[in-house]
Amino acid sequence: MARDLKYTRNIGIMAHIDAGKTTTSERILFYTGKTHKLGEVHEGAATMDWMIQEQERGITITSAATTAFWNYKDNTYQINIIDTPGHVDFTVEVERSLRVLDGAIATFCAVGGVEPQSETVWRQADKYSVPRLGYVNKMDRTGADFMNVCAQVRERLGANALPVVLPIGAEDKFEGLVDLIYNRAVIYNEDKKAELINYTYEAIPEYMVEEAAEWRNKLIEEVAVVDDSLMEKFFEAPEAITPEELIAAIRKATCQMLVIPMLCGSSFKNKGVQLLLDYVMEFLPSPLDIDAIIGTDVNTGEEVKRAPSEKDPFCGLAFKIATDPFVGRLAFVRVYSGKLDAGSYVHNSRSDKKERISRLYQMHANKQNPMEFVGAGDICAAVGFKDIRTGDTLCDEKFPISLESMTFPEPVIGLAIEPKTQKDMDKLGVGLNKLSEEDPTFTVKTDVDSGQTIISGMGELHLEIIVDRLRREFGVEVSQGAPQVNYKEALTTKVQHREVFKKQSGGRGKFADIIFEIGPADEGKEGLQFVDEVKGGNIPKEYIPSVQKGFEAAMSNGALAGYSIDSMKVTLKDGSFHPVDSDSLSFEICARGAFRHSAIKTSPIIMEPIMSVEVVTPEESMGDIIGDLNKRRGQISGMESKGTARVVKAKVPLSEMFGYVTVLRTISSGRATSSMEFSNFEGVPAGVSKDIIEKANGNNNESE
Repeated sequence: MARDLKYTRNIGIMAHIDAGKTTTSERILFYTGKTHKLGEVHEGAATMDWMIQEQERGITITSAATTAFWNYKDNTYQINIIDTPGHVDFTVEVERSLRVLDGAIATFCAVGGVEPQSETVWRQADKYSVPRLGYVNKMDRTGADFMNVCAQVRERLGANALPVVLPIGAEDKFEGLVDLIYNRAVIYNEDKKAELINYTYEAIPEYMVEEAAEWRNKLIEEVAVVDDSLMEKFFEAPEAITPEELIAAIRKATCQMLVIPMLCGSSFKNKGVQLLLDYVMEFLPSPLDIDAIIGTDVNTGEEVKRAPSEKDPFCGLAFKIATDPFVGRLAFVRVYSGKLDAGSYVHNSRSDKKERISRLYQMHANKQNPMEFVGAGDICAAVGFKDIRTGDTLCDEKFPISLESMTFPEPVIGLAIEPKTQKDMDKLGVGLNKLSEEDPTFTVKTDVDSGQTIISGMGELHLEIIVDRLRREFGVEVSQGAPQVNYKEALTTKVQHREVFKKQSGGRGKFADIIFEIGPADEGKEGLQFVDEVKGGNIPKEYIPSVQKGFEAAMSNGALAGYSIDSMKVTLKDGSFHPVDSDSLSFEICARGAFRHSAIKTSPIIMEPIMSVEVVTPEESMGDIIGDLNKRRGQISGMESKGTARVVKAKVPLSEMFGYVTVLRTISSGRATSSMEFSNFEGVPAGVSKDIIEKANGNNNESE
């Protein structure tokens, strides 16, 4: 039977590390009847943190999907939930989840407020226009302040945070909420910790009546913007506005991303989660509220739309590939239109090939429930395919469509690894291949000069987890070198150059001659910017693409130390050819040689990844921490107070940040915490640059 999509919610839970996302997910699973025992993160028993590495570290590494059902106002809602990691090293998991979700719960810590990773996930949600509501967790903690967090969401995230509840008490006196929509108090009963209903509705405490009325008026005023009749009522008789009218207006404003309804609670103490679930149903969009997805017709290149209906042709996006020890490779698919049956074929727009989907599963963390079919608006896992990658569009062969794929950040840190025994070489290859298929921000390459296998990722923790997974899942013990920074090179000035390539070896020879200008690309341009200004057929048209191909290939190996170049501009001005000896390959080889001889004259520089670092520290350690960051070539970009703690923000080169967490613990007696994320690439100072080049070229010479 086809479900009414009005009662489906595809939501994600996103936040900074340690704001309580997984604990909130666990409570949702408990209250929706999906689990019968509360799984706690600190006990390593959380359902959604099923990987052994997650249980040991108490952090989320991979986004886990599950489906639960919530009975609300005599209707059963289906909720597809994705619990995402908070650690910046696993940002890819958040990125790909947000790409396919209709709504999100942004979780904040009532003490920490808006933290660095909160800002990162917020930007990701903005990028994919995901409506969200805010949930301020940990209201029972010392220093909890709901209104302060709402103010931070407004200031730092530029969002219209609108409280729909007020907390009754805070810290150890947090006992309930004032629901501003229904004008009543929700009081939680401490004795009924793990019962499904542990609250009662009561009158608003007398000392809060005025405050509640004031915030209710603010709420109505803000959302009346999207509803003219509500605006009229607000000016004529505000007391006549019904909760249903208010909910409809908040829902409309949330779906249009004009407001962020803010709720609060303490997931660990089982307070506020049921109300959060009720308001997820009320405010966050169903697949029907999201406009039809727009893609490109593969045959005509025209824009086409697919409505969230089983009547439209099938189209879905594979947003994650995972390996399961029992069922093999799983592709997580968000179905946007049509219907997919188990055992049927789909068309992959990227590879232009047919793929058989032998089985379909509804996921519950790492467990699978078989499904016969899946329809528009749903999320499932498919098995049996040969070649599906993250970001592939799957569609009906008769109606081929390509949806916008996903872009992922480039890795910033590398590590040389080798198996401890030679017989593990093949197993290592298989393991690395599977892991890089799962994670687009994890790359593997073989260093041409040294023959070493270099794995690259988003941070030290990311690579540590990869090495741990190789050992546990694939049975490969590896030796690892010191972490290496993924530097880049950039050209800074323009030069003109002529390159002639001649080779005679008896019979037909090789000949190519090019005159060109090489230098930095124009502002905002990525990759090779190639301009053809050859006049009068001095180089035949069919050889021009080979020149371009030669320069493109050369960019992966810079002139200074062999690091790749992100962008450059080549203007081909003139040249000549030989009627017998010239061919495409001659011009491609000529361009590669031309790059080697000319790039070194453009005053190339080494570029290094710069990280945005934020340290939260007690006042007394602040001087030492700033001194240490300065020693690490850090630039302090700001300081502020957060409660009794101080926050130091800085931009620091990644190469100076290895092992920083240990040093920070020592300086602050374990009281300071830090977080960092990639910011940008910047030129390296001359002294440091010299060392990097010598080291890179020294390694190359040793291996020769």
